[in-house]
Amino acid sequence: MARISKSQLIKLQKQLKTDAKIGSRYGITRQAVHQLRKKYGIESVIAKNAERNKKIVAAYKAGASGTALAKKFKLSISQTYRIINETKKSRKTKKGRKRK
Repeated sequence: MARISKSQLIKLQKQLKTDAKIGSRYGITRQAVHQLRKKYGIESVIAKNAERNKKIVAAYKAGASGTALAKKFKLSISQTYRIINETKKSRKTKKGRKRK
């Protein structure tokens, strides 16, 4: 397994975002990078998405435009609106059919 220190892995995670990209830089698999993260107790970047999504929705409700939010969070405009719309869908109550 590659010799990557905890501080190096944290820096790489901020730069490259995914385990696969980090692994390709060091010639190891994404699973090996995942094992290193678990060994060092480092969370995945994806784990922080729920918190980011809440901030996006709150800012949108406060009047920020989708384009401005996309730039602020470094996302595509379509991804930003997908996050906003998914939140709207999950709040709607689902109407189910009655069972016979």
